[in-house]
Amino acid sequence: MAATAARLLGARVRAGVVIGAGRAPNGDAPSALETFVGGHPVPTPDSERAGRRALAIAGALAAEESLLVLLSGGASALMAVPADGLTLDDKRRTTERLLRAGADIQALNAVRKHLSSIKGGWLAARTRGPSRTFAVSDVVGDDLSVIASGPTVPDASTFADALDVLRRFGGVDAYPKAVVARLEKGDRGEVPETPKPGDARLSRADAAVIGGRRDAMEGAAREAAARGYQVVRLEDPVVGEARTTAPSHLRLVMARVAGVGRPVCVVSSGETTVRVTGRGKGGRNQEFALAAAEPLASLGVPAASASIGTDGVDGPTDAAGALVDSTTIARAQTAGLGPPGRYLDDNNAYAFFEALGDLIHTGPTDTNVGDLQVILFS
Repeated sequence: MAATAARLLGARVRAGVVIGAGRAPNGDAPSALETFVGGHPVPTPDSERAGRRALAIAGALAAEESLLVLLSGGASALMAVPADGLTLDDKRRTTERLLRAGADIQALNAVRKHLSSIKGGWLAARTRGPSRTFAVSDVVGDDLSVIASGPTVPDASTFADALDVLRRFGGVDAYPKAVVARLEKGDRGEVPETPKPGDARLSRADAAVIGGRRDAMEGAAREAAARGYQVVRLEDPVVGEARTTAPSHLRLVMARVAGVGRPVCVVSSGETTVRVTGRGKGGRNQEFALAAAEPLASLGVPAASASIGTDGVDGPTDAAGALVDSTTIARAQTAGLGPPGRYLDDNNAYAFFEALGDLIHTGPTDTNVGDLQVILFS
């Protein structure tokens, strides 16, 4: 996105930053832009340096200059500036705790925005000129206030909402004291709220979504049709806890493909969550695939299912997701792996699929539009 904008705008680009996830962005960064390598899914010191540089650029704009913001999924962690009185470690520990507790992106970002000096509209509020945001969405529903925690759009959530998230996901005692203290102060009106709808500071800010999960579905559907499959698209997002959503999703799929000619490809997308209680390794797509293994085998028909993170990174692993088919359970038994439930209980789907050679490795894709599920019946 940055390279394209720089090519189109040319010498009109005076300054800017490009922030990649865990490594420098692919390709040559335009000379007018500084490159940072942030962290994901939790922020790093470089995430903070990048965020502070972004705020500095926004604050230095003249009234007749414009701020162009290009966002993709993951930017909440890549660009971080702790609010006054907080440290990056406070934010990192809070994010990790919420992720392990299974908080969805809306809940997670309601908290993030109230612990930040850049999210929740603060980046656009810093500039005197107009701002224009183009976002590639990894958020179900494409809510611009949730994508990247909405640095350039009004925030309707409140400090009270953020406190409620902590109570629902582990209780306030599970979080850093400084975090709880800030949220409580904000709830009492002692700390300014994030800019709300109608805030004059955002009157010259506008934003639009330019890509999302349906684009990934369209690409998969087009490829499947080219390979001779009948294609069924499920438009409703796949959400919920991965291990419980997968079996129910498979039941829905079976109902939808009844009477459809074979071979058939079912395409869906969304973003599930994982509640971490074990000590293993994996991600939501790997858990989704593993939870589908036994139901898929019980169908008695040739079938295969994959769940993939479109950014190429599933949780804290080097895999994008995993593949299961009608033979997965039998192959696991032959390999002496034991039942899938044992691996699910330990959140250790990676080890299960690594032993079978059924992890999906794409490498980072430099975009993020959520997760994609593909199920094939022959």
